[in-house]
Amino acid sequence: MAQKEETLLIKRYASRRLYNTETSDYVTLDDIAGFIRGGREVQIIDLKSGDDLTRQYLLQIIAEHESRGENVLPVDVLTDLVRSYSTQAQSVVPQFLAASFEMLRDGQSKMMENLGTMGPGIPAIPGLEAMQAQQEAFLKAMMGGFSGGASPQGDATSGDETATKEEELDEIKKQLAALQAKLSGLG
Repeated sequence: MAQKEETLLIKRYASRRLYNTETSDYVTLDDIAGFIRGGREVQIIDLKSGDDLTRQYLLQIIAEHESRGENVLPVDVLTDLVRSYSTQAQSVVPQFLAASFEMLRDGQSKMMENLGTMGPGIPAIPGLEAMQAQQEAFLKAMMGGFSGGASPQGDATSGDETATKEEELDEIKKQLAALQAKLSGLG
């Protein structure tokens, strides 16, 4: 990805059909989602009025994915988004979301490298400790089912492992509650 491609211009005709100006053919919302997943920036404009419809179509793509069971946005987040349209948080929420996704994009490759090692070099990303703890608990639970010696003490530690898992779960709950409190403080 040596050179960044130009924004892909999609024109919406009066018939509501979407026209890819780059390839001179009609496209669907799934095609547009594929362009975006492939790293392209997309702009959708109304041919007649010149209005930018990009936001409207991106929301429609998200809604269709969510309705098909491809849930990415938790109900609590969706509820908070709806609330933000009628509160003073409306001015803060867009900047917070943009900064959060920018941080996610910037740290994604570094985070993935470090999650494999679970070492001390993991970048300071809010909520990362909770994700790590969840991943560790998941891996321990998965590995505990194998008889290949996940625990050198054998079955004698199963009670200790259960207590440890409960402690880890309690710690995860505390970290999530702290994150929710921080997020609530931003609104």
